[in-house]
Amino acid sequence: MGQVFSTIGSAFGGFFDAPIIQFGLRAIAAYIVIIWIATAYWAFRDMQTRSDNPILPYVAASLIILFTPVLFVFAALIYRLIRPHEKIGEATERSLAEEALLNEVDAVPHCPSCARRVGEQWLICPTCRTRLNRVCPNCNRLVGLDWSLCAWCGRDFERREPIGATVGATPAPYPVAAAAAASVAAATAVGPVEPPVITTVVEGATTRSRKSPRAAGPRSTRAASDPLPER
Repeated sequence: MGQVFSTIGSAFGGFFDAPIIQFGLRAIAAYIVIIWIATAYWAFRDMQTRSDNPILPYVAASLIILFTPVLFVFAALIYRLIRPHEKIGEATERSLAEEALLNEVDAVPHCPSCARRVGEQWLICPTCRTRLNRVCPNCNRLVGLDWSLCAWCGRDFERREPIGATVGATPAPYPVAAAAAASVAAATAVGPVEPPVITTVVEGATTRSRKSPRAAGPRSTRAASDPLPER
């Protein structure tokens, strides 16, 4: 029995001692070492694409190296479990897609009160009757409620008249001055006014005199020959 085992052992020893077998074993060992180093480098590069931290790639590569060429497969499995599930580029693309989606949602007009979709040319929301737009009184085009002037015709909504409407306009005459001018013109057209005639009776004689325009008034002139009344 012992001779059988010794024969088998010597046969296996002779098999592994063959130069071809030795070369094959060395090639396999070199291949395993190369895979081990390549796995460490892969973990280093993969962590660089998944994290902005400059230390984490070196930690991932050190994890693969510390497990030796015999157990580095288990280190690679552990790394795949604990690494970030999303790359930096994928996270950037996802954020850009979300932002684009939000911009598309914001671009669709909605009612500020009931948040329902409305048309761009609508003036009033048919659901809640909220005012959406208004019409420019100058060009009859739709303008926003928060616009201070019309973007098409330049009408300033904060003024009652459009810009430039009063340029070159002649102001209307003052009503009092116009009335005074009219009365003066009417008096001139009629002609000069004759002074009133005053008749004075002096002791049975009748005396007629014309009153000067400067003396016109409530007082009456007394003749120079009028004697003083007797006491």
